[in-house]
Amino acid sequence: MAAQSTPTPVNPPELHQNPAFAWGMILPAGRTLYVGGQNGTGPDGALVDGGLGPQTEQALHNVIAVLTEAGTDVEHVAKLTIYLDPTIDPNEAYAASGRVWQARTAVTVLAVAPARPGALVEVEAVAAVPEP
Repeated sequence: MAAQSTPTPVNPPELHQNPAFAWGMILPAGRTLYVGGQNGTGPDGALVDGGLGPQTEQALHNVIAVLTEAGTDVEHVAKLTIYLDPTIDPNEAYAASGRVWQARTAVTVLAVAPARPGALVEVEAVAAVPEP
């Protein structure tokens, strides 16, 4: 029997419950993937047009591409860290992420100055990788 590779949500009953994220995730022992920060860039390396919504969607698609290449998927992601330009409305990023990301994970959102001019969002992920 194969070992479980899907993270297990931890949601204490004394904390409010949110349908979009978990308060913590238990990542099973085994192979772990750390996805470096992904901006909303297309295959040519240029930022996509359209502002925060399209950049957020593209950044998440880029995370998904790395997950897929590593042999895993969004259901195996334990943690997302989302860095947002402090001048934007995080609700727009939240709405855009819901169009791409359907898994419930632990999430941290930080407002930081962008490391790349024009980048409004950057996303990192930590995921379990099932044994082959």
